[in-house]
Amino acid sequence: MRSVEAQENSRPYGLASRPNARTYLRMPESETAQVPPLLSLTGAFRDVHSVTPNDGLVPYDLNAPFWSDGASKLRWISVPREADSPGEKIAFAPTGEWRFPNGTVFVKHFELATDETKPTLKRRLETRLLVRDGTGGVYGVTYKWRPDNSDAELLQTNLSEAIPIKTMAGWRTQTWYYPSRADCRTCHTTNAGGVLGVKTRQMNRGFAYPKTGVTDNQLRAWNHIGLFEPKIDETAIIGYARLARTDDRTASLEQRARSYLDANCSQCHRPGGVVSYLDARYDTPLAGQNLVDAAVVIDQGIDGARAIAPNDLWRSIVFMRVNTLEPLKMPPLAHETLDRDAVEMLREWIRSLPGPPTLDPPAMEPKGGEFKSAIKVSLKHPEPGVVIRYTLDGSPPGRNATVYAGAIEITGPTTLRAKAFKPGFNRSITVQETFVVGE
Repeated sequence: MRSVEAQENSRPYGLASRPNARTYLRMPESETAQVPPLLSLTGAFRDVHSVTPNDGLVPYDLNAPFWSDGASKLRWISVPREADSPGEKIAFAPTGEWRFPNGTVFVKHFELATDETKPTLKRRLETRLLVRDGTGGVYGVTYKWRPDNSDAELLQTNLSEAIPIKTMAGWRTQTWYYPSRADCRTCHTTNAGGVLGVKTRQMNRGFAYPKTGVTDNQLRAWNHIGLFEPKIDETAIIGYARLARTDDRTASLEQRARSYLDANCSQCHRPGGVVSYLDARYDTPLAGQNLVDAAVVIDQGIDGARAIAPNDLWRSIVFMRVNTLEPLKMPPLAHETLDRDAVEMLREWIRSLPGPPTLDPPAMEPKGGEFKSAIKVSLKHPEPGVVIRYTLDGSPPGRNATVYAGAIEITGPTTLRAKAFKPGFNRSITVQETFVVGE
């Protein structure tokens, strides 16, 4: 009987040989040069109408894709290799970022399901190209598909479009944001290496290769055709980290949460990035990420705010930013629809962290606003035995503030602030409303 190692080595590879690939395809070496006005002129596709890539493009997928408002994506990479040459190499690293040769082109194609009664019916939206330029940096361009799918046209700036979506009950509208070249640089930063998704922890997964019909680990397949320098030992692949999808129930909540933050936030939230304590990179151990029970630079006015507050959704600023479409949303660009699966996964993870339960803030009725005459405001809380304390001068309602015992009469301009308390629970965050009473 053959050894397990011998059986493993005899498995077929997903890629049989390395394809030739023109350096830069037909894209310019610099974004300051003329960029092809049509997707069909970029050299990425042999048949643009059917979205058939040219033979030099290698397809790939990611373990934990960046959230793109529910769109499905296809991805390819073109690594320069002129005919009869060994070709340029990707500088492989088991952790951190890979380095790519100048002239490498990444292609990402977006489609959106537009009929909830027929999920397979999708509309082509855009195809983006990210180019490793002649200086070792990157530039990105967006091609917007024509309604007849005959070609896609280069966008000179960003664009928002209302996309009609058929639902079980009728119709709804989803806003789609097409990024500009400047937008591409917002996320594809030099500090993050320019290229975001293509790295070991994202690529360490199986992929069904259409040309060979073989499903193979992408690292193993790419290594086999000579894309990596140094060449990796295939037996080491099993020990490399891999991110987990939001809905992967075989992975722990912690792994899924940290994978989501790595894919969606780490391009900015890392040393040398935005002003923040958080390091969202998965490669950084949890204890060093300044994530759980860690202070934040901007607390959004929440007392006791933390990046992730154990068992406390209300004080978890990361959760707040993922669970909103307001200007503080995270990620900040091309994010017009909530990732509800991620929100629920993060909610579940935060609630699983050890700590006392946290009270919801009191409900206030009516809400603040302008009133012609005196009004009475009621405070309510669903938890039995809760004590609600409040102030009328805008000061924080601490444990010495007035205890709510009945409707509060408001006769003039007032900022009412309230908070809930109960032994065995974390106090609630403060809720407040401003009332303007009188002419």
